[in-house]
Amino acid sequence: MTSLSRAASGVVIYPLLLAAAVITLVPFGLGLLTSFTSAEQFNTEAPLSLPTPPTLANYVGLADAGFGRALVVTALMTAVIVLGQLTCSVLAGYAFARLEFPGRDALFWVYVATLMVPTTVMVVPLYLMMAEAGLRNTFWALVLPFVFGSPYAIFLLREYFRTIPADLIRAARVDGANTLDVIWHVVLPASRPILVTLALITVVSQWNNFMWPLVITSGDTWRVLTVATAGLQSRYDAQWTLVMAATTVAIVPLIVLFVAFGRHIVRSIVVTGLK
Repeated sequence: MTSLSRAASGVVIYPLLLAAAVITLVPFGLGLLTSFTSAEQFNTEAPLSLPTPPTLANYVGLADAGFGRALVVTALMTAVIVLGQLTCSVLAGYAFARLEFPGRDALFWVYVATLMVPTTVMVVPLYLMMAEAGLRNTFWALVLPFVFGSPYAIFLLREYFRTIPADLIRAARVDGANTLDVIWHVVLPASRPILVTLALITVVSQWNNFMWPLVITSGDTWRVLTVATAGLQSRYDAQWTLVMAATTVAIVPLIVLFVAFGRHIVRSIVVTGLK
């Protein structure tokens, strides 16, 4: 490609990327502004008006509504699920990638095929299982369906583990390492980017999970952020300033995680693509 054609493509591509960025970010910016706007100003002035003056009343209202407990429950639920997902997925992914046992590939592809099953199909069976076990409206009902790994996570790690040079694993075996030693000292250090990426994907999916917490819990004890935010719309007669404050509180931790670990995501994509 000549320098002229590259310049021409840049003239077309960069404005499109800028337009896409604006379309994506403007709603978040409006939501942030609305969260600092008083309910009176929001109801009487144009939606695009700047808050005059900015107020923290909406965030104080969240605290009074018990939103802090929902934040703690969501953080605890997400942390337990991420820890369980990583542990179980690493073990299963390594077994499917490096261990030899009868029916390994057939079992793997049957398990991965469950990705084609819609999540909503599993809600009723899972609910009946939790109800029969006496776990409905408990913390364990929130985490047990997701804590033992997922087909996507195991597939992702299995494909990545297969790219690790077999000579490294053989060398560790020669030095007397068992399977857990190989995983801990060889596989995990070589897989840090993909593990961080998987952890972030799991955090985002579980942090935003709505249907299952809505079905399996009731009341305020184990209410998560998504359910609490939805409840604000009816409980407070659709006070959108309060809802936007709740949305901002829910989004900020995800943005912080992405900014802190974004380079690991890019690195995992680059390394996986090259391999």
